[in-house]
Amino acid sequence: MTPALSRLPKLNVRAKILVMFLALSVISLIITGYVALFTISNMADSAESSSLMQGKQAVEKATNALQESEEQHLVQVASDQALVTEVLFEDTDTELRLLAVQAETLQNNPPIQPIIHSYNQNTRPADPYQATLYYLSPGSSVTTDSEEFRKSAGMDDLLKGMYDADSNLTAVYFGTDSGILRTYPWDNPDLENFDPRNREWFTEAKNTSGVFWSKPYVDSFGHGLIVTSSKAVATPYGAWVIASDVKVDVINADFLNNTLQGKGYAILMDKRGNIISRPNFTAENHTWDKPFPQDNVFSSPDPALVAIGRNMTAGKTGFERVRFGDAESFVAYAPIHSQNWSVALALPVKEVTAPIDQISIQLTDSSSEAKERLKGQSQQIMILFSLLFCILLAIVIVLAVNLSKIITRPVDALKSAALALGHGDLEYRVSLHTGDEFEELANSFNHMATDLRQNITDLQRTTAEKERYTKEMEIAKEIQDTFLPDTIPVIPGYEIAATTIPAMEIGGDLFDFIQVSGNRWGFVIADVSGKGVSAALYMAVSRTMLHASGGEHADPSVAIRQANQRIYGDGRSTMFITVFYAVLDPTQMTLSYVNAGHNPPLLVRGDPSAFRMFEGKGIALGVIDEVEIPTRTIPVEHGDLILLYTDGITEAFNEAGDYYGEERMIAAVTKNRSRPVEEIKRAIIDDIRQFAGTAPQSDDITFILIRVL
Repeated sequence: MTPALSRLPKLNVRAKILVMFLALSVISLIITGYVALFTISNMADSAESSSLMQGKQAVEKATNALQESEEQHLVQVASDQALVTEVLFEDTDTELRLLAVQAETLQNNPPIQPIIHSYNQNTRPADPYQATLYYLSPGSSVTTDSEEFRKSAGMDDLLKGMYDADSNLTAVYFGTDSGILRTYPWDNPDLENFDPRNREWFTEAKNTSGVFWSKPYVDSFGHGLIVTSSKAVATPYGAWVIASDVKVDVINADFLNNTLQGKGYAILMDKRGNIISRPNFTAENHTWDKPFPQDNVFSSPDPALVAIGRNMTAGKTGFERVRFGDAESFVAYAPIHSQNWSVALALPVKEVTAPIDQISIQLTDSSSEAKERLKGQSQQIMILFSLLFCILLAIVIVLAVNLSKIITRPVDALKSAALALGHGDLEYRVSLHTGDEFEELANSFNHMATDLRQNITDLQRTTAEKERYTKEMEIAKEIQDTFLPDTIPVIPGYEIAATTIPAMEIGGDLFDFIQVSGNRWGFVIADVSGKGVSAALYMAVSRTMLHASGGEHADPSVAIRQANQRIYGDGRSTMFITVFYAVLDPTQMTLSYVNAGHNPPLLVRGDPSAFRMFEGKGIALGVIDEVEIPTRTIPVEHGDLILLYTDGITEAFNEAGDYYGEERMIAAVTKNRSRPVEEIKRAIIDDIRQFAGTAPQSDDITFILIRVL
């Protein structure tokens, strides 16, 4: 079939390059010019839209970032405020507990005379801050001469000490079940019909094991709206309840109202949802003998506030965005753990977003100004681009003509070189000095010709060397095979099989049978460190020395010691060999052996089959000059099956990299133990090959099987 290219006009390469380059350049310039003119004409509108969109996105991101930052800030401030407020309560709790301990101590000692004096409400001291007020409630049977009254006077100095130590306290006092009231500093309140035993701070403290904090109420001493902390102490006269007052104004001024620098406000709430403190929270016209109306968050008609109150009474820390009328506020809250109270901070959203709103207005004005500037600049760009288009078109035509000439000359030279190389002229060289890729291509062509000639020469030499190496390996394998036993010894009452499968053409494993005096036979299985020709040669030398030593000495320990001396004395190799050598006495049915760093053989015995590994293991031969490995002797029994093996069995691996291992080896031997040893040998080899699959053999596989009939 004729290719479609044959229908094109017949032009040389130079003409084709010129036409294609001009066509591509003109088309590119026309498309680029059209796109540029169209783009420039719409640039002002796009720039304005993009600017407005980016400005809007920036405002949104900034608003979100500010809100996230404010959320973290408010939550942190609320948590910090809760900790600060908690310190106030903890300090007061600690002070009350100390007074409680002192009150308990007074009960076990005689009445003490205080430093400061105590006066009733009808006698005004010269300095109220150097005196306490005592008051006996209506119906009280206690007198100033009563023992309890005199002991209660011992608390006067302590009340003053607590008041002086804590500047946030309005008063420190205590009341008793018998009707005694002692308070510091001295004050002249309207105490008509006043009975401390009926007040919440007294009754609830008696029912609380720790310190009780009251709801805000109007103080009977005229201090306004206060919160009282109190703790009960058991005495022989009944309960004493020690208390201290903190004005709600103090909590507002010192702990809450200054938190947000006047931009927001703070609220303190107890565990029942009652408001303890908030801005403009005062006693107003309420008196101590009338219940004070309590604000409670759960009475609010706003579900969002009720939900926040539920989280606060649950002791949670959180952040919410709540709408109050037409305005939204951020609300952060955190618990005061010691009292099960909570602090909430409220900040109007407009206080956070005000700077962003101003920036948004500025961005809108800036975008309009930018649009007008872009319109004027776009007209100038369109005129300039038209002039550039004409100039570039002329330049492209000139460059295309010259480029086609530059390209085709080196191509012709390379064409001639390719024809010469195709005809077998490997000495042909291209000479180009263009200073570009064509010169590099010419140099590569010359290198290719040189390398091709060299490769042909190397291939001829390598082929000859490989043939020589293969022949040498065949000869080495034939020599190594002569060192292995030709036949298996025939021992009456015993059945023996052995094999070795090298991992390479020649291996480093060996097995041998040595006839020992007294109609005994020695069994050798060994593994040389390493593989290949060096391991095979080391194996051949070691086999000769082991055979000679085993034939001279019936004791395996002596034979191995002498063989090691000979191997180590050779001293011309850094290799070593692990050896298991055993001497079988068929008449006495014993097996004496030594293990020089080799894998312990396997013994399978009994019905059902039980197996165990031979004990004892010494150092490999050829490592040190003297080895002392004691001979071990075990009896053999009818039906015993013994496997001597190298690590080529246990360390054979499959495609997944898993090792064959001792467990699979033991399972294969135990499963086939009742079969003839030759069949057992083939079964073990088949099991290893089935496990390995396509994985190459990693090490020589050598083993001897001995069955006691």
